[in-house]
Amino acid sequence: MKKFFAILICKLLRFAGNIIGRGSSLPGQIALKICPDILSRVKLPEYIIAVTGSNGKTSTVEMIAHILNRNGKSVAWNKEGSNQIEGVTTLVLGSSTLGGKVKKDILLIESDERFAKYTFKYIKPTHYVITNLYRDQLTRNGHPEWVYDALSDSIYPETQLILNADDPLVSLFGKDKDDVIWFGADTLSTDTKELESVYNDGAYCPNCKSPMVYTTHHYNHIGHYSCTSCGYKRHDTAYTITSVDLDNGEMTVDGKYNISLALRSLYNIYNILAAYTVASIVGIDGEKTASDMSDYVMKNGRVITFEIGSRQGTMLTSKHENSVSYDQSIRLACADKRGCDVMFIVDAVSRKYFTSDVSWLWDIDFEMLRNENVHEIILSGTYYNDLAVRFEYTDIPKDKIRIIPDIEKAYDHLKSDRQEYIYVITCFSDKGKFLALL
Repeated sequence: MKKFFAILICKLLRFAGNIIGRGSSLPGQIALKICPDILSRVKLPEYIIAVTGSNGKTSTVEMIAHILNRNGKSVAWNKEGSNQIEGVTTLVLGSSTLGGKVKKDILLIESDERFAKYTFKYIKPTHYVITNLYRDQLTRNGHPEWVYDALSDSIYPETQLILNADDPLVSLFGKDKDDVIWFGADTLSTDTKELESVYNDGAYCPNCKSPMVYTTHHYNHIGHYSCTSCGYKRHDTAYTITSVDLDNGEMTVDGKYNISLALRSLYNIYNILAAYTVASIVGIDGEKTASDMSDYVMKNGRVITFEIGSRQGTMLTSKHENSVSYDQSIRLACADKRGCDVMFIVDAVSRKYFTSDVSWLWDIDFEMLRNENVHEIILSGTYYNDLAVRFEYTDIPKDKIRIIPDIEKAYDHLKSDRQEYIYVITCFSDKGKFLALL
């Protein structure tokens, strides 16, 4: 009766939450209070696919769900993005019968990397995708190696790992394991021999702490690496990006499947490759997956196109306190040969807790904006002074930078008769303050 009552209450609360547009965690939270081990009492489908990592979880899960649905698979997935145990419980019970059987072919779970060990205490994924481990939310997550340790507790011997071979810390999860599927990129035309980043998180081997060398860098510490001491190195890949042309918006997987890119960024191609890998494992033909992914536009609100007067623009939600996310958004803007204006909004550092720590701004490679494609840079939001101080330490010409603290006034400035394309780079916590003005 306790199981039945927990599922019933969860379903009723989720129904009510859907009506008012809220409540993806609360139903699961209440269900766990009623029956703390409810997840161990539910009959799960054959495929339980989990996705975690510092960046790209939500986008990767959405793309996987899109491909699977297009190919006749019924999928239960946490599209609301609520990725801790309460949200996952809402997903599982909301997709179950009152008797406790999940009614879908596949259970697809986005999981917070820090709390995955709690989510998967009762649910053991059959397949576990780990996208990357970056500097992310310093006051919450500390160092990536600390997150690695937290994630290690969520991995079980019976789970097949699907790992990004180009991330040295992620790859460590697969060391000395047989049942691992690796994905990554060959040497690409966009690669650099030397690191082009403010910092180097790939300087030392995650296995033995000796110096590490790279033959090519895709971006930041993502690339082809090997340790100078213990022999730890990038693993060969089963699923591979063999070429990419960001100017024309195309990538090729495994040398034969071409995918048109709606978002022309290196960051995005890894999410696509992870989704492609999962689809292949489930049994979907590569050509069909490539067709389904071509020009796919994300629905999760991380990339939003807009108009201001006669001007066109794109909002890129680059998670505050995550420098790699910002770097990729800046790189996308700098590559726009039409010429563009770039606006940064930092109005609240975190969505969930108060902190005035802006040290992460110094990890962002703002120096990339010294680029002929970038015509004007606008700094806005409560932390405009912190942004301005950071820009003082770049070699970007001062006449390119405009400080407009008030977001509404910055918006009015963008309504001018300038012709440049607009990129607004901010966080989920701040995007609504700009979008409300459109």
